[in-house]
Amino acid sequence: MQITLSPLRRQTIAMIVSSASSNDQLAHIYWKKYLQPRQQAFYIVLELAKARNEIPADLAPALVFDTMSGIMLYGLIFKATSEPWR
Repeated sequence: MQITLSPLRRQTIAMIVSSASSNDQLAHIYWKKYLQPRQQAFYIVLELAKARNEIPADLAPALVFDTMSGIMLYGLIFKATSEPWR
């Protein structure tokens, strides 16, 4: 899956993440209004998948959510490139 954003949206996301890292109040608002509702919905999806034996029963939902969130934020902030990192 590729997520495409305009340069302004990409810059806005980078600014929010950067600001939240040094502003506890903004970080709290971002968590409560944006991340936490998505985390809760994600946990429900994982629990349903566990009930259908589609994923391991001992899978840690918080670890999966944090990992996927990090990957998505990275993909949103940094432009895709075919250049190797050397």
